[in-house]
Amino acid sequence: MRQEHAEQIKNVMQALKAKGEVNEVYFVACGGSQAVLMAGQYIFDRESNVPSHVYTANEFVYDTPKNLCADSLVISCSHSGNTPETIAATKLAREKGAMTVALSNLVGSELWEAAEYPVHYDWGKDVSDSDKNKGILYGLIFNLLKVLAPNEKWDVCLQELEKLTELSEEAKAQYAEQAKDWAKAQKRDPIIYTIGSGINYGEAYSTAMCWFMEMQWINSGCIHSGEYFHGPFEITDYDVPFMLVKSIGNTRHLDQRVEDFATKFTDKLLVLDQKDLHLDTVAPEAKQYIAAILSGVVIRLFIEAIAFERGHSLDVRRYMWQMEY
Repeated sequence: MRQEHAEQIKNVMQALKAKGEVNEVYFVACGGSQAVLMAGQYIFDRESNVPSHVYTANEFVYDTPKNLCADSLVISCSHSGNTPETIAATKLAREKGAMTVALSNLVGSELWEAAEYPVHYDWGKDVSDSDKNKGILYGLIFNLLKVLAPNEKWDVCLQELEKLTELSEEAKAQYAEQAKDWAKAQKRDPIIYTIGSGINYGEAYSTAMCWFMEMQWINSGCIHSGEYFHGPFEITDYDVPFMLVKSIGNTRHLDQRVEDFATKFTDKLLVLDQKDLHLDTVAPEAKQYIAAILSGVVIRLFIEAIAFERGHSLDVRRYMWQMEY
């Protein structure tokens, strides 16, 4: 982690220690940024006694949680720093006296100015993965837990984040050919569903909502592995494609159950099993968290491949940024 980012997170920790008590944590954002924050909420739920919630920003503004107060911690995120709903939510939280932390790629943006404690993350192909949005978010979360749920393993997890760039490159090399083959086979499919559970649900969510629907105009829907058998499995058929992120965490049983059933009825189930990732050098305490980040790296590889095969740039939009909405 770059010194700039470490110092910004250190400021958050010092403020949290001075605050002394947090009654609830709210993760607030829109779209892909909201999906990224879902991992933070999962970690808080599993590793601390502090209640946490994920809100889409506009709902947070118009249907504000009654418990939001000076004892709350609100973590917001916007890549551009200019998402109006997220800015409004951060300002509202600050007006209520909550401690506000904002993650953004743009220093000095309106969101940056709205939060008490802004934290920058890098972006681009030539920067360290530990300094990108997920690396910085996990670094922030592990540091917050050092205060709110002290445990020696958070120092271990922070140290393991420094391996992200090397592990990401290994994962890309491992899946490069499979991604190309999958993209060629699926490029004409009008719909692709995503499935995941636990800490990986946010990744499945962003793949459906952002990668497929927003950036590729492919119809999609995100299905929780635990809910697959409570309605969605009725659409499973030989020509219906799915992408399943298979966890190495406690929810692996849910994902395995989906795989066992779906493979009987569809020829188009892509299983991205985290057990196949090269995690031998990662400490046990951090494996589930590192695997979740690497799953996102692998999924992007598949999305870039299908975008190439379809001749549809990931930067093209019909409505977003093109008009007032």
